[in-house]
Amino acid sequence: MTLVRSGAHLAKRVRQTPQLFRNFPEVFWDLGTHRTRLRRQEMTFRMRNGYVVTCPNVNGARFPLYEIFADDAYHLQELTSGVDADAAVLDVGGQIGSFSLALAEVLPKSRIHVYEASPVSASYITRNVEDNGLGSTITVHGEAMAGEPGEFTFVDSGTASGHNGLTAPGWMKEQGATEVTVPAQSFDRAVADIEAEGRSVQIVKMDVEGAEYDIVLRSAPASWAQVRKVVMEYHPVEGHTLDELLAFFAGVGLEPGRHDPGLRPGLGVIWLSRS
Repeated sequence: MTLVRSGAHLAKRVRQTPQLFRNFPEVFWDLGTHRTRLRRQEMTFRMRNGYVVTCPNVNGARFPLYEIFADDAYHLQELTSGVDADAAVLDVGGQIGSFSLALAEVLPKSRIHVYEASPVSASYITRNVEDNGLGSTITVHGEAMAGEPGEFTFVDSGTASGHNGLTAPGWMKEQGATEVTVPAQSFDRAVADIEAEGRSVQIVKMDVEGAEYDIVLRSAPASWAQVRKVVMEYHPVEGHTLDELLAFFAGVGLEPGRHDPGLRPGLGVIWLSRS
């Protein structure tokens, strides 16, 4: 069954590549040579929507680009419905910036604040924002988000992997990932800073590989008062369950809608909205 699923997934990506990228022959070359001595360290994707996106030539860095732009993993039209055109957005766990770039296309008048703990990943977000002329729409914060301001320690591959975090799989360390400590900001402070600019945070996207429980459960309910939509990936963290997050969100008026459970217990994506 796993081989069948892997084959079907590969076939899907092969179909999607020419549909997504103008430079699809170059993309196929990089994908085909990434485990050979011909491998280039970086990949550049020239997208048919006009974006140019660069990332390390490793699977952990590039797969979110397919998930967000080809699979519409976050259901962006649904996520942005009922939200003001000039809303502020918090993208917590930005990886190489795929979600923020996609959202800027859907809500071009919005103001997106993206937080990314990994220094390497944050550098690629900055590069991709600048290369696409989106500096006035997307602000990059090269720091973690945590339950309180200070420092945050997590596993970092150094290759902009979407798996960086508290729940990083064991094989990452076998391939050279290390624990790093970086500055951290709290959700409450991030919201307060945005409100000081005269905007309200109406969308929160969070994919932080296990840090979601600390960030959400230690935040003040008042910080969620203007939030209308949430999409969050949750992860298996010892001592925590999804029910805790759902109870917190119910207390601030956000109710679950769509739910995509993952292949492992405690893993999945939830969407919440304010009635």
